[in-house]
Amino acid sequence: MKIKQIGVIGAGQMGQGIAQVMICAGYPVQLVDLSETALEKAASTTQKSIAKLTEKGMLNLSHDPLALLTLDTDINTLANADLVIEAATEAESIKVSLFKQLDSICRTDAIIASNTSSISITRLAASVSHPERFIGMHFMNPVPLLQLVEIIAGLRTSEQTKATVTEVAQAAGKVAITVKDRAAFVLNRILLPMINEAIFVLDEGCATAEEIDQIMKLGAAHPIGPLSLADLIGLDTCLSIMEVLHSQFGDPKYRACPLLKQMVAAGLLGKKSGRGFFDYEVKAHG
Repeated sequence: MKIKQIGVIGAGQMGQGIAQVMICAGYPVQLVDLSETALEKAASTTQKSIAKLTEKGMLNLSHDPLALLTLDTDINTLANADLVIEAATEAESIKVSLFKQLDSICRTDAIIASNTSSISITRLAASVSHPERFIGMHFMNPVPLLQLVEIIAGLRTSEQTKATVTEVAQAAGKVAITVKDRAAFVLNRILLPMINEAIFVLDEGCATAEEIDQIMKLGAAHPIGPLSLADLIGLDTCLSIMEVLHSQFGDPKYRACPLLKQMVAAGLLGKKSGRGFFDYEVKAHG
């Protein structure tokens, strides 16, 4: 199946990034979100990001990518999309509700993909009439810079669906790796317990947030420290992934650190809220 039109649902960090790499690859994209403010912010971020990457010599395009981007608050406009990528909040109930809507809107031959970072693709696929055309496409944050896309086939996903989305990911300059449909897949199953452990270390007073990040950067050659990375991902998303791991495997090693739970309850979600393990408000105002 040839993908000519892509829909992206959710104009947050992930949805914006996915839309950006797809328009840069030459795909027309409809970015849909209930919030006009979120759509405007995504369009502005896309414009600035493309300009910055072009200036740095990381992008060399022969077409105007922004001409391929359409913004909409109406999900019904996705009726003609060949591929719809969902990048909404990491909450199963929200995603299932969206997929049920898409099931009644999209063409029967359209592929529906979820950018979920932890939820079972087989379970999400049960909410649509054609589970063989449902798949996971887990992009990494920030999408324009990180090469990996985990491709997750559910129990009933067809080989054709897998081949089609792999081709799209590769056209967008990504390395597509197929992984098994297990809780949090591969990257987050390894990464999130490490971040969670760093939060335990902070909570126990072993070192400050700055020191923990510095130790991991200098001692393990990580380009970004685990607590800065948690702030970038969003502490609510980190907690959600840990809870999925804990409930799916029932193993106490996946127990979310109480400090992580407290911070989410306090609305300290990281970069997107202005404050998490580090303070971003000063930078935003200054």
